[in-house]
Amino acid sequence: MIDQRLLPGEYREVSFSSYVQVAEAIQQMVVRGAPAIGASAAYGMALAAYTSTASDILAFKDEMFKAREVLLRARPTAANLTWAIDRMLQVFENSEPGNIDDLRQTMLEQAQLIADQDVQINKEMASHGAKLMGDNETVIHHCNTGALATVDWGTALGVIRMAHEQGKNPHVLVDETRPRLQGARLTAWELEQYGISYEIITDNAAGFFLSSGIIDRVLVGADRVAANGDVANKIGTYMLALAARDNQVPFFVVSPTSTVDLSLQDGNQIPIEERDPGEVLRIQFLGARVAPEGARARNPAFDVTPHRLITGIVTENGVVYPPFEVHLRQAVIAGEH
Repeated sequence: MIDQRLLPGEYREVSFSSYVQVAEAIQQMVVRGAPAIGASAAYGMALAAYTSTASDILAFKDEMFKAREVLLRARPTAANLTWAIDRMLQVFENSEPGNIDDLRQTMLEQAQLIADQDVQINKEMASHGAKLMGDNETVIHHCNTGALATVDWGTALGVIRMAHEQGKNPHVLVDETRPRLQGARLTAWELEQYGISYEIITDNAAGFFLSSGIIDRVLVGADRVAANGDVANKIGTYMLALAARDNQVPFFVVSPTSTVDLSLQDGNQIPIEERDPGEVLRIQFLGARVAPEGARARNPAFDVTPHRLITGIVTENGVVYPPFEVHLRQAVIAGEH
């Protein structure tokens, strides 16, 4: 993995040899972004298979379910985590009873397939999303949804990248995305690599720019999408959607169907991760701590944007428009076939 905690100051690749280390890397945000978390967890399951000392199939299966629970606890909001792990465990259902070495190999092949498919899915979403964009558009983007958040290419940032490669010359206003600053640190770094025009803005400046008339659309990713189209995404997305709606700016979510959780009727059922308050309290200004010693903080990592504020959801199977209850299910089913 690329250790995303160190960017943009340092580019460092790190390796792991156990599923416990992979779970810690996900929890500590060495790797982040729903699709990247899913692929990482899949490889974590493959590591669990290859490091297992079980001598029979039943014991081996028990160890795989133990690994599943450890990996699932790493970050609870991203639907891709559960999706990828359960897809890995389908190996037991779809394989003929055989020896453990065969199962290990099959699980590794499945993890590689999940990773390869993520790249293809992202390119398909980018193609659908880029068709929505005209020349010289100015876009607000929240958090990081590029290659760093996926196996490669990206979701919402992948759309911008595709539009850039098509010569449409997009310009991006990059939300800092506090408190971990994934926009200022990661999205800006990626846009530098691609040569895409951008400017960083504070999160609370987005409303100003949306009301100025210069913004053509908002593009964000998703960590989980409920059956009715409610979207859990990086904290701050809900406020951005409200400001976009008030100023009649199209608000698009770019998300693979693996992020859609049809078992959840609406966004109220999406578990929201609350992270260490220290991520808020340790922020510094000019080298000094901002918050007083003894201050307390709340630090939800995500919020839920109601479907009524969303113009459309770009998936690998096309752009989904309201009513989301009907069209999201159709998009998911299309992907299964």
